[in-house]
Amino acid sequence: MPNALRRRSGARDLALIASFTGLISVLGLPGAITVFGNAVPLTLQTLGVMLAGSILGPRRAMASVAVFLVLVALGLPLLAGGRGGLAVFAGPSVGYLIGWVFGAGTIGWLVARRLPQYPLWWGALANAVGGIGVVYALGIPLQALITGTSGLVATAVAAAVYLPGDVIKVVIATGTAAGVHRAYPGLITRP
Repeated sequence: MPNALRRRSGARDLALIASFTGLISVLGLPGAITVFGNAVPLTLQTLGVMLAGSILGPRRAMASVAVFLVLVALGLPLLAGGRGGLAVFAGPSVGYLIGWVFGAGTIGWLVARRLPQYPLWWGALANAVGGIGVVYALGIPLQALITGTSGLVATAVAAAVYLPGDVIKVVIATGTAAGVHRAYPGLITRP
């Protein structure tokens, strides 16, 4: 690859990563909702994670979420409700936060497998597997461990509290990504 093309590609990657880090941050501005006194709030930021995976591909999506989490760890109040600092990584949300990185990567990996086609059913499946399955697989056990509840109770709470909103986020992310991939067909290169 010529140096000029490599520099342009690197600059594009950095711009996309920064843009989605900003998007995830902005989606925290509406705040957080705590339902039934649950220790982990409902936020719109998981929509940003799904969008990053669906639009950026695995490497850039994971980098975008990782940069966001580093900024949070440094104390920037970017999590919904103005939370930030190292303390959030010792709280009941830590599994979900770590899950965001792997969820975004999973979504990106699955989406990249089908491109240049982006069937809606595949996009929805990718967002559900990565944005719900992977995130919950890390989030629920750590929430149960930190809060001292059973895995069964934490799973039931997640299903009742988070799942309805996350299904709506899957639909929004899938539809948005379909439009982006139609408009910019080479955004993710197929591995």
